[in-house]
Amino acid sequence: MSSDCIFCKISQHELPADIVYEDDDLVAFNDIGPQAPTHVLIIPKTHIASVNELTEANCNVVSKLVLCAKTIANERGLAEPGYRLVMNCNAEGGQTVFHVHLHLLGGRQLKGLG
Repeated sequence: MSSDCIFCKISQHELPADIVYEDDDLVAFNDIGPQAPTHVLIIPKTHIASVNELTEANCNVVSKLVLCAKTIANERGLAEPGYRLVMNCNAEGGQTVFHVHLHLLGGRQLKGLG
């Protein structure tokens, strides 16, 4: 855990969040500034600052994030119409909280990228 990381504090229940899923490895919660009707952030409980810090030893967290997103999407009826998964890396990639996280967005027609 990083003592100054907001997502670490959420994962340890030191800060409030609207948690929609939690297990031993992950926490998922509704984004406070949603960009779609469903906008859930899925984070590992272990602090990894960005995708650039993934290694052979910790890269399995990415598959756990994706499988969690799939489960939440299914539960919310998003699987058939579709949803978007986004993972930003570092400042120019749009990352604003430096703790690996996956955005699950859905519930409306999302615009294409590029």
